[in-house]
Amino acid sequence: MGQSLVKNYIPIVFSTKHRKPLIIPPIASELYSYLGGICNQLECQTIPVGGYTDHVHVLCMLSKKVALMKLLEELKSSSSKWMKTKSRSFNDFYWQNGYGAFSVKPSEVDVVKRYIANQFEHHSKKTFQDEYRAILKKYNVEYDERYVWD
Repeated sequence: MGQSLVKNYIPIVFSTKHRKPLIIPPIASELYSYLGGICNQLECQTIPVGGYTDHVHVLCMLSKKVALMKLLEELKSSSSKWMKTKSRSFNDFYWQNGYGAFSVKPSEVDVVKRYIANQFEHHSKKTFQDEYRAILKKYNVEYDERYVWD
């Protein structure tokens, strides 16, 4: 077989450093578009990008040509630099060191899209930390609470 066929749907989540609520309108929609542009440049087709004031969710199809770590490195470093150009109030904008990335079946993509679209409603009831713990539990990811947050 000479053809490489890949279709990996990857939801990615990461927060601002110390979960500072810096992703506010109108910069939020610009940031989501910027992150989507980075994914698309790397041939990781963006499905939706969204989030809340202290974190983002990216759902994309991971390219067969790009390692997940490379995608995350580009997303975080480029967008952090970009945010700093938007206003002096973002001079101290940083992303947390870690991230969560999981895979979903094609049949679950619409569920993830709705989840990302409803972040403000969702976070009226649950903090980012509680959301992230629930995601880790859902995917059976073992973690040490001392090293998850920064």
